[in-house]
Amino acid sequence: MSFKKLLTTGKVYITSDTHYGHKNIVRGTTNWRTQDGEAPVDSTRDFQTIEQMNERLIDGINHFVGQDDTLIMLGDVSFGGFDNIGIFLERLVCHNIHLILGNHDHHIENNRDYIQGRFLSVQHYLEVNIEGKDFVLCHYPLQSWNGLNKGVIHLHGHVHLPENRKFGNGKRLDVGVDGNGMDPYSISDIIKMMDKRLKGSDMSGDHHLDGLIGVVG
Repeated sequence: MSFKKLLTTGKVYITSDTHYGHKNIVRGTTNWRTQDGEAPVDSTRDFQTIEQMNERLIDGINHFVGQDDTLIMLGDVSFGGFDNIGIFLERLVCHNIHLILGNHDHHIENNRDYIQGRFLSVQHYLEVNIEGKDFVLCHYPLQSWNGLNKGVIHLHGHVHLPENRKFGNGKRLDVGVDGNGMDPYSISDIIKMMDKRLKGSDMSGDHHLDGLIGVVG
């Protein structure tokens, strides 16, 4: 098993599910309702306006990710129409961005107005080596993945897990902004966290772990 190195410059950061411009994910503007008619706390972000959320997303990324750094986004970039994609990207200091497509990235997947040219790469799934570690990157969480038994790290988004639930069994992590205070993760920090975690799977009886239960690495 040999994962190719990702084209990167500077420090490498990763994030997912920014949902820039998404009205319904903002608690103060959402049309979503629970059975008792209230805005759902667990599935909305604690902002009163879309602008407040957008500013927090931009500030969080730009605080950490510099012009010469690399940002990996695992999907669901923006909402509110095609133009919001370009507005969001232009506001980021870093333009060295790799994108793994999410379920809401239709305009990018269809390459409307050649929008894919704004990214270093665009794909649905990626097996890659970053800073000496192998990763499986996908918008969607996988129960088992290539190299799980060899310590390959799986990073995903999609499910908007809070901080206390963002780790799966073994070396799986939801890197969405909802589980990290709206900020991106550095790959270096993820590697440090994952080096301490046991190999594991969310799939009961996964034979790839035979003889490996309890092994760190």
